[in-house]
Amino acid sequence: MAGQPQIVPRGKTSLDKTLKKSEEVAADVQRASDNLAVVNTVLGQELPDEVQVGEVAQAIEQTGQLEEKLAKSAEKLAEVNAALSEEIEKRLEATAERDESQALAEELKARIRASDNRN
Repeated sequence: MAGQPQIVPRGKTSLDKTLKKSEEVAADVQRASDNLAVVNTVLGQELPDEVQVGEVAQAIEQTGQLEEKLAKSAEKLAEVNAALSEEIEKRLEATAERDESQALAEELKARIRASDNRN
């Protein structure tokens, strides 16, 4: 019908696109965190303690701190993605309920018109 809203397929809404981008960023952050963890482990294990002084020790410590920050960011992104996914589901449910109500209203209007025409 002309007055009915267009239903946007799942995956095509701006929220779906935002969720997809956010999931891609989360995956990138997780990969960076994992890579940094490897670098930090190698640096810490492969360099003798006597070499781990000054700038080298500071670099190892900073990679460890950065690894922790990246891991926390990945966790936060996962939480955001879960919230976005939940919001998308709620909106889909609300849209389905609205569409069902509109269809029922149209059906009732048609019945009333038909009843009026019979009288």
